[in-house]
Amino acid sequence: MTAIDSLPSSPLFARITGLLPVLAFVLMGLWNSPAAADFRLCNNTASRVGIALGYKDAEGWTTEGWWNVSSRSCETLLRGTLVARFYYIYALDYDRGGEWSGQAFMCSRDKEFTIKGTENCLARGYDRTGFFEVDTGEQRAWTVQLTEANEQPVQQQRVPGIPGTVGPGGPGGVPGLSPGGPGLPPPATAPKQ
Repeated sequence: MTAIDSLPSSPLFARITGLLPVLAFVLMGLWNSPAAADFRLCNNTASRVGIALGYKDAEGWTTEGWWNVSSRSCETLLRGTLVARFYYIYALDYDRGGEWSGQAFMCSRDKEFTIKGTENCLARGYDRTGFFEVDTGEQRAWTVQLTEANEQPVQQQRVPGIPGTVGPGGPGGVPGLSPGGPGLPPPATAPKQ
């Protein structure tokens, strides 16, 4: 019998083999990172789009822009666990014209921006822009899906001024579509507190 033949029956080998499952579990925990808790937007159109985002955090209302999102790609707009239930998006189609907009008016501008507050946009030298609302249902992470009108399933209604639906679940995430309503946008409203 050689030294290698006697190794499996040695007490040291038994201890090492007994620790292997524990070591494997620890290593798996190091390689498996937790799911990202981010606010993302996927551009499922054939065009490049520009994205502006509005949200309320502990410091109040903020609008930010612009993220340039290539055709058929996704972008993380905010990293980390979501701090609010409602977020607001305004998107421009750079290639074909058009926009995804809504009735929640916030401040923006043509160049890169971070603007605090949603009041008196024009008096402060900004544009007053209609954003559409995204209700995340207080989830930790959310992805908005921008689509072209001709890629929507036939059973979905189209809201004037919004070329595509947003968010999961179809029409429920589209501003201005109330259940059983004609699909007309409601009167202009301020963002939800």
